Amino acid sequence: MDDAPALPLDAETMAHEAENGHKAELRLWLRLLTLSNLIEAEIRRRLRERFDVTLPRFDLMAQLERAEEGMTLSEVSRRMMVSNGNVTGLVETLVASGHLERHQSPKDRRSQVIRLTALGRRDFARMAAEHQEWIASFFADLDEGEIERLMTLLGRAKASVRRAKGDTV
Repeated sequence: MDDAPALPLDAETMAHEAENGHKAELRLWLRLLTLSNLIEAEIRRRLRERFDVTLPRFDLMAQLERAEEGMTLSEVSRRMMVSNGNVTGLVETLVASGHLERHQSPKDRRSQVIRLTALGRRDFARMAAEHQEWIASFFADLDEGEIERLMTLLGRAKASVRRAKGDTV
């Protein structure tokens, strides 16, 4: 008899093993969710271990890397789909570490513009390069054709969800 502790079942496995089973759409959703959570957890772990940075800090730096002139806190909040309060805490940390600078907006004196410093750009470039390698390794078992088919199917699924919630596609 195997004395190894049983691994906790993820939602996908539990749905699959349920006595009456579940509709294919629910199993698909659970598989997508499980995959997303698996990838995100591994990226969080690697960012923490390799660069001592959190995923939200990495995401904030990624937004600012594309905006050389910087962005207001409200713009960043909207793009990251988080509250201004969440962004403010991230900004404080990255300003203290020398990765971000902030100044008053010339267009609106009530707003602050944040942007990456030279150190922030340099460190983010290193992180982004490794991040790209990690993502490639996660999907290394899929060939180019499989990736294209999966992208097409996921695009159709995304359009289906948007239609179901009443969005224009």
